[in-house]
Amino acid sequence: MQRRLLRPLMTAVCAATLPASAFWQQPSANPSAEIGTGRKVISRVPGDMLAQLSDSLQQLASKVSPAIVQIEVSGFGPAEEREDHRGERGRKDTALIVRQHAIGSGVIVDPDGYIVTNAHVVEGAQRIRVVLWLPPVTFDPVTSPGNVQVLNARVIGLEKQVDLALLKVDASNLPTLHFRKEPAQPGELVFAIGSPGGLQNSVSMGVISSAWRQPNPDNPMVYLQTDAPINPGNSGGPLVDVSGGIVGLNTFIMSSGGGSEGLGFAIPAHVVDFVYQSLKKYGRVERTEIGAVAQTITPTVAEGLGLAQKSGVVIVDVAPDGPADVAGIRPEDVVLAIDGHPALTFLAFTAALYQHPPDQVLKIEVLRGEKKLLFNVPAMLARDRMEQLADVADPIKSHIGPLGILGLDFNDDLRSLMPDARMGTGVVVIGQAPGFNSAHTGLRIGDVIHSLNRTAVESVDQLKSAVAQLKPGDAAVLRIERGGQFQYLAFEME
Repeated sequence: MQRRLLRPLMTAVCAATLPASAFWQQPSANPSAEIGTGRKVISRVPGDMLAQLSDSLQQLASKVSPAIVQIEVSGFGPAEEREDHRGERGRKDTALIVRQHAIGSGVIVDPDGYIVTNAHVVEGAQRIRVVLWLPPVTFDPVTSPGNVQVLNARVIGLEKQVDLALLKVDASNLPTLHFRKEPAQPGELVFAIGSPGGLQNSVSMGVISSAWRQPNPDNPMVYLQTDAPINPGNSGGPLVDVSGGIVGLNTFIMSSGGGSEGLGFAIPAHVVDFVYQSLKKYGRVERTEIGAVAQTITPTVAEGLGLAQKSGVVIVDVAPDGPADVAGIRPEDVVLAIDGHPALTFLAFTAALYQHPPDQVLKIEVLRGEKKLLFNVPAMLARDRMEQLADVADPIKSHIGPLGILGLDFNDDLRSLMPDARMGTGVVVIGQAPGFNSAHTGLRIGDVIHSLNRTAVESVDQLKSAVAQLKPGDAAVLRIERGGQFQYLAFEME
């Protein structure tokens, strides 16, 4: 069984339900309306009840679908593996770079054009277009073939750890969906919206199979599991309830054959909302650190350390002079609660830190021996080391205006941050600094630039010189290294 990210897909959503009593009727006085054997009688469901259910679902689909968009992405990436003459698949050739296209889904969450989708849908994209269905939305392409609007979109921010991205289009007064505040419950009726296989306005129905599923034990991220049919192309589409509220964002499936097998996973709505608010305000997620490391308590750990309980979370390291150290937390303290909420698992401990505002003090309750203690721990904003380099870099020397970036020569300090880098030279992108005339390059923090239009680049000065030779409208192709793989970024100079 493999975990498969859901390749982009467009969506229209529908949902509604009737009280359970609508499906259970008293036995009819007319024997011909009953089917029975002995004393067991099964009453037929009136046809009008099914018609009412069908109408309700159609109404909900029409209500929700204007807020669901299709995302069309184009960019460059490694060629996919192909079958040889014997029908066997060879390994992917990472040296062959080809133009790639993908279709994904997104949901409008702000009338001023903010759209939430999966990070893997738009990562590495050079061009992003959003297709909006203008109301009234119908599901008949014959009667409304051109009832759409296509807009260019830009990425406001990415949070790869959770696989979420925030896009922005220049529009206003757009229809939206809201994030539901109440947590999803197992058995709850839900609808997955998207464009599986590129088929637009596709709606599937199912239930929440589990509201707390951790597919990867090494990753603290928890997902909703649903049996609503989800297929590649659904990425970024919402999972909605019977009132049209967002309960999750479809992100991947577990499948051995590549298709839906009833194991679909969605990012819970409260996580999506938290990341959305952070990306909208800061362009990134402001994560909280306390300068302490924790791990799960096992019976063996509890016995060996003489802990008062055999399960939960124990502090194993405290950074000298860090927030936890200053507050008084010590190794072997057992964490009981954070901000008043139980932290009985490592997952709960991590989630509490992830979603805590970085400008507020944490209240952490611990068990030290047999004594309960409460500490006020000042939060510390977690910063990526690459972003810290941007703070200390010379803004004049590192700024490459036409590309809208801050760059540094690849050196020993950067090599320690990027142990997987395949070449020891180049220009490392350490920050974004777009200007009025900056090109839309698709560069990201951490990319290493090795050439521009086949001219080797080993330093910021060389890159600036190569860029200076180009005029507005000239084609520019950067050969970069991203995540240990080479690829091309192609664009026109502004």
